[in-house]
Amino acid sequence: MQPTAPLNGSDLSLTLERLLRLVREVSTAGDISATAAAVLSRLGREGPQRVTDLARVEGVSQPAMSQLVNRLEHDCLVVRTTDPADGRGVLVRLSERGAGVLEARRVQRAGVLDAALERLGPADRLVIATALPALGRLVDTVLET
Repeated sequence: MQPTAPLNGSDLSLTLERLLRLVREVSTAGDISATAAAVLSRLGREGPQRVTDLARVEGVSQPAMSQLVNRLEHDCLVVRTTDPADGRGVLVRLSERGAGVLEARRVQRAGVLDAALERLGPADRLVIATALPALGRLVDTVLET
């Protein structure tokens, strides 16, 4: 199926921004900030990391990330452990409770999106389903650079 209009980054960006806003607005489980959710999600995907690495990839200062990790640890969402590769280093890992909060947020988002998909016609649902693999590859392409 050929697009009816030329595809461009500007149009895609606007739609993705709206989608990101939707995801943030409906992801309220755990009552945590967007940055905290991003850190938990990263730890869930990539495993334990140093505070300095988390700060770098999330685009915040190391002191700000330390404060966030302290709050997450206080709320039992992460655990600090010794880095097995460097006994002096400390890694932050997702706790069982943190994994539960991530799962609750995913379930919450999926429920909202399931309800929205139900309100769309079959043709729109098919187009969205067909586009998902390509969107996944688009994300991978951007993240690889």
